[in-house]
Amino acid sequence: MSAAKPAPTPIRILGIESSCDETAAAVVEDGRKLLSNVVASQIELHARYGGVFPEVASRQHIRTIYAVVQEALQQAHLSLQEIDAIAVTRGPGLAGSLVVGMNTAKGLALGSNLPLIGVNHLEGHVYSAWLHPDGEESPPPEFPLIVLLVSGGHTELNLVEGHLHYQRLGATLDDAAGEAFDKVARLLGLPYPGGPSIQKAAAGGNPNAFHMPRARLEGTWNFSFSGLKTAVLRTVREIEDQKRPLPVADLAASFQEAVVDVLVSKTIAAAEQFQAKSILVAGGVSANKELRDTILARSPVPVFIPPLSLCTDNAAMIATAGYYRFIHGQTDPLDLDVLPTWPLS
Repeated sequence: MSAAKPAPTPIRILGIESSCDETAAAVVEDGRKLLSNVVASQIELHARYGGVFPEVASRQHIRTIYAVVQEALQQAHLSLQEIDAIAVTRGPGLAGSLVVGMNTAKGLALGSNLPLIGVNHLEGHVYSAWLHPDGEESPPPEFPLIVLLVSGGHTELNLVEGHLHYQRLGATLDDAAGEAFDKVARLLGLPYPGGPSIQKAAAGGNPNAFHMPRARLEGTWNFSFSGLKTAVLRTVREIEDQKRPLPVADLAASFQEAVVDVLVSKTIAAAEQFQAKSILVAGGVSANKELRDTILARSPVPVFIPPLSLCTDNAAMIATAGYYRFIHGQTDPLDLDVLPTWPLS
């Protein structure tokens, strides 16, 4: 009788994320099991500016990043010596914020003789769908898949035919969906960040109260939201000129419906044309309930959307993407520099 094979040694990645206004660290095992996930948010700090103030973000990262990394290791019940590699966001993002995370990762890698892996922030959002934070492992997305990346700074469709292989089909030609939410929220007198504020206001509104334009951009996979934003602005000014109360709930619901309709329609059309076996929606805007409900109801193939805790920026997604890069042989030199405008593909 042959001896049983020993269980494979797990691979544990420490992830560090500081691309914008979240200081985050996490430990992920074998690219799927979440051991810890710590996020220090700066939302309240930037709310007074109506958006992220880059210099303030960088300074806050410096103040909190060491404690966040220590907390992530403690929650995982691991020491740095039990980590196999360090993954860090290289870009895209705010240059100053990225540098804080990158220098922290370099220092830890140098001091502990661990491999360093630079990760694209957008790739991290993609791999957030591979995590199972609830402890119950579920099947991962099946390739080929269509990824709708929707965040504050990015809105794009990608065809993913296998791990780490991306083909961008289209992207926004102007405002990203998240930017449009923030700008329209300001027009309606709603607080920053705009996504949650508009969702909350829209819950009590009629999505058919105002006809809002949809930029279909036929023949391409691109998006455009500037016309929709302008339509909301004109409607608000007309109502104000008439000295009528602003129907915030109806405007929010009508705007949200227009954004979601275009995002979902294009994503499903791409999935059908490229014979995708699954759809993945990721990025901060994927937390929007209307978007989640609509694409789940309309999609002909399985849809993967991260839980709300992993939709916004976090380090667990960076650790997961880092794991797949690590097992495919990537390690980076300690003179690695940040890439604030680094595209996914």
